[in-house]
Amino acid sequence: MDKKLVKTNVVYLLLSILAPIALIAIGIGITYLFFHDGGYGAVIFSMGPPLIAFIWYVFGISFIFKKQYKKFEAELDASGFNRNQTFYGRGKYVTIDLEKGEIGLVFYWSPFKTYIIPAARVENAWVDDGKTGSGIMQGSSRVSFIFIVDGIKIRVDTFTSNQRQRMDSDYILTGISKADLMVKMLAQAHETSNKQ
Repeated sequence: MDKKLVKTNVVYLLLSILAPIALIAIGIGITYLFFHDGGYGAVIFSMGPPLIAFIWYVFGISFIFKKQYKKFEAELDASGFNRNQTFYGRGKYVTIDLEKGEIGLVFYWSPFKTYIIPAARVENAWVDDGKTGSGIMQGSSRVSFIFIVDGIKIRVDTFTSNQRQRMDSDYILTGISKADLMVKMLAQAHETSNKQ
């Protein structure tokens, strides 16, 4: 219950990034040492590792994160945690039990550590609409809800885009609505947690 939040497991992060690079380097080395005249071995060892690395970067890390939060959900359900509100953010999983005043968390770069914390540990929560510019140039490419637990800032995106959207666009308004709901739920859980 009182364990400190760790958003990024540095060892996992480095292994996730560097292990595929090392695999590619080993494949190139084997190709150079043993198959420098070409052949099937050269094709396998020069093309196989980059393909594996690509699959890992595109699907592997996300697969592990999803598998871990699904496992966490099953554990929460078995323990009687009421998932009244759940948000599957990019790289963050947040679920709230309003009756117990608790929050469940899983982070993308630390998927093997799951957290159930009292909502009383949330120091502040707010919506960030990401608004920049002025007048007709006003817009946003990211909407989030942000909350602070034990001094650690957790930003969960409810909308992201590589293009800036007008503030009155459905994308932005939907993102703000989702973020606002989560902030209200966090506040409600915080109030319940403080009463217990």
